[in-house]
Amino acid sequence: MGEVSPDVNGNSFSSSGLSPSPAEVEVARPCVLVLDFGSQYTQLIARRIREMGVYSLSLPGDASRDRIQGSNPAVIILSGGPESVETPGSPSLFDGFFDYTRANGVTVLGICYGMQLIVKLLGGSVKRATEQEYGRTEMAPCASSVLYGDCENVAKPQVVWMSHGDECVRLPDGFSVVARSEQGTIVAIENADARIYGLQYHPEVTHSERGMETFRRFILEIAGAKADWNMEDVMEEQIREVRRVVGTEQHAICALSGGVDSAVAATLIHKALGDRLHCVFVDNGLLRYQERERVMATFERDMHLPVTCIDASEQFLSKLKGVTDPEKKRKIIGGEFIAVFETFALTMEKTLGKRPRFLVQGTLYPDVIESCPPPGSGKKHSHTIKSHHNVGGLPKDMKFKLIEPLKWLFKDEVRALGALLQVPRSFLKRHPFPGPGLAVRVLGDVTAGDALQILREVDEIFINCIKEAGLYDEIWQAFAVFLPIKSVGVQGDQRTHSHVVALRAITSHDGMTADWYQFTPQFLASVSAKVCNGVRGVNRVVYDITSKPPATVEWE
Repeated sequence: MGEVSPDVNGNSFSSSGLSPSPAEVEVARPCVLVLDFGSQYTQLIARRIREMGVYSLSLPGDASRDRIQGSNPAVIILSGGPESVETPGSPSLFDGFFDYTRANGVTVLGICYGMQLIVKLLGGSVKRATEQEYGRTEMAPCASSVLYGDCENVAKPQVVWMSHGDECVRLPDGFSVVARSEQGTIVAIENADARIYGLQYHPEVTHSERGMETFRRFILEIAGAKADWNMEDVMEEQIREVRRVVGTEQHAICALSGGVDSAVAATLIHKALGDRLHCVFVDNGLLRYQERERVMATFERDMHLPVTCIDASEQFLSKLKGVTDPEKKRKIIGGEFIAVFETFALTMEKTLGKRPRFLVQGTLYPDVIESCPPPGSGKKHSHTIKSHHNVGGLPKDMKFKLIEPLKWLFKDEVRALGALLQVPRSFLKRHPFPGPGLAVRVLGDVTAGDALQILREVDEIFINCIKEAGLYDEIWQAFAVFLPIKSVGVQGDQRTHSHVVALRAITSHDGMTADWYQFTPQFLASVSAKVCNGVRGVNRVVYDITSKPPATVEWE
């Protein structure tokens, strides 16, 4: 097999919406195209390429010749995947793929499953490995090769990240072995004349100590890709695409949450449509402490966007009453948001004489990955982590067409785009807040007792302590969680049986992986004391020290 660990993407979703992806937009410049065979690292590959300043797209591994040719690839990378190339029906390339790449001068790199697929399709042999290799493995390149260069340090052993159960045992004609693992497994191959290369390990992950050096050499030197892609290009391309899709007469509604993503999306679409964009901030009863007042003041003072505030708290909370299943919560919330927007659209129809047909959302790529498969991953090759309220949680019969201009970007890229759009720094530096709000931070029924009020007060204390300590910008996201349990305590010389709350703070680069933030014991003790002394009904505070993976950022 390629990667043995299951992929972490999710199930596909059906929507009447429009979500223009880069691969569906006319491409003027050559790109590095990543063909996805279900790997959990596919989007990391694309991300690493973008970090080099090179334009990259992603398509299904079994994409047609016409679709691949339409994306204008100068380089094609075949991703890893959880299947075995020897399994009947395993993902493959269109017939004549290598004839196409040879005729068009396209350079090809196969990674893990991708390398095994190259070997199999070109006449080599792949078989089940006698000793499977997972995790960190030592390997040594040959003294001289195109892939690794030709210098005295090249042949020195290096640690790389492996995840495979099959191995290549016989190479196709014209190929040579240019690296082996300490067990003797073939881990790198090349046919420089045909411009085809393969790596059994993952150069894109940080665990491969010189992986990015090799990856950068392949992209920029061997393949000759141009580092001419930046956020200005993203902005201009999305503005053009939005204007093309919406046209010159139609209007759009933008769902503003008060977070970075929706603020950047709104600013971008406003730049494209002007007054034909109508922003809506919904108070769903699941907001943080004084969030409604603070966010609306910021919109008015700093963003200069036309925003309508709708209080729908009773509508949301009545539908959530008694609901404890996290997936059901998310789907209810997604459905109620759409109901609010459809009602607003009817109101706008009376004012405008026409009903807005488009809904703008600040969906990011990590949301998509956790909720549904990336391009190229069918249900049988991927696993749902959770449905986000706006990805996989939307009603199938909604009347809006979706516009999600950030859908293929990571959080740090969105912040860079926001800075280019002159979104205030106060917005860009805000910690992420989940679309379902506090519903996924109250474990169990969000309407039970005073759970929401307790959570708001605890969260406010925690965030204020972080800000006072000067740590806010060091932390990706911090929040409190209300647990559905009580514990025995003693407060004021009296026995108490009160609620337990958890605190979580993480560091991350893009939200795909995360580690827990290591506060000092003194800081945690101070927060705990302030919470227990200041929030009635809480007598115990715990701190979450779990990374992602194995946990997700939110508890539900």
